[in-house]
Amino acid sequence: MRVLVAEHHGMCFGVRDAIALARSLPTPDTVTVYGELVHNEQVNASLAARGLAISSEAGRTIPDTPAVLVTAHGISDLERGRLLASGKRIVDATCPLVRRVHLIAHRLRDQGWFVVVLGQAGHVEVRGIVEDLWRWAVVGSIDDARRWDADRIAVICQTTTPPEQAELLGAAVARANPHAEIRFVDTICAPTRERQQALRSLLGVVDALVVVVGRHSNNTRKLAATAAARGIPCTHVQTAAELDARWCAQFGTVGLTAGTSTPDETIRAVHERLIRIGQEVA
Repeated sequence: MRVLVAEHHGMCFGVRDAIALARSLPTPDTVTVYGELVHNEQVNASLAARGLAISSEAGRTIPDTPAVLVTAHGISDLERGRLLASGKRIVDATCPLVRRVHLIAHRLRDQGWFVVVLGQAGHVEVRGIVEDLWRWAVVGSIDDARRWDADRIAVICQTTTPPEQAELLGAAVARANPHAEIRFVDTICAPTRERQQALRSLLGVVDALVVVVGRHSNNTRKLAATAAARGIPCTHVQTAAELDARWCAQFGTVGLTAGTSTPDETIRAVHERLIRIGQEVA
């Protein structure tokens, strides 16, 4: 069994910077992480072990600690104001590429556009974007695209939206609103594009795919969905221990990729285990 690794995989710079910031805090016991810093159980457990509190009620309950760490996914200005008004100090780990989407959405709002966000309704990143808008909709599937009472509709994307999906959903929005001026602003982040392109290249030469990362990660679900759409068998694991050797051994060539919340050491461990499995069945 051969093991091939996607050219681009694993943590993006936004996630790395957020984790580094959290780990550098001199008094972690005075800080609450506002939600999951990244969608990775191992990383979040390591931060909790350092003394950081992690709020599962982000956006609902004001934390008790003096400081609040905003995750890479960002929050709305509305929520930021609520935290500041309660006397909290904000430690901001928002990814610059997410912040860019916020700025674009605010500008479109101020110019009078009805803003459509292509992405996952309820996702923390999407929630942070739409909370500052006046007239908006979230489109996560073709069925979500409908006619809106708006003459000017601007379409933006959650940063981790696969480009092919964005094209399909954007076209569906346009078809449902032939009366309106449609403006598409590409806000998909470069790491997402790189990982999707690397995955497409990998899927052309493998018999099966292993995807590594936390199960709550949106970009990882998209990677797995891309494999499924190509008819490539896919398994999703968080650690090397979760690999099913019998499942892997039935394939001649197995591909490996990982979402943007996956630590390098986890990817290495999975890779090494796949190689061992390959050697055992050789």
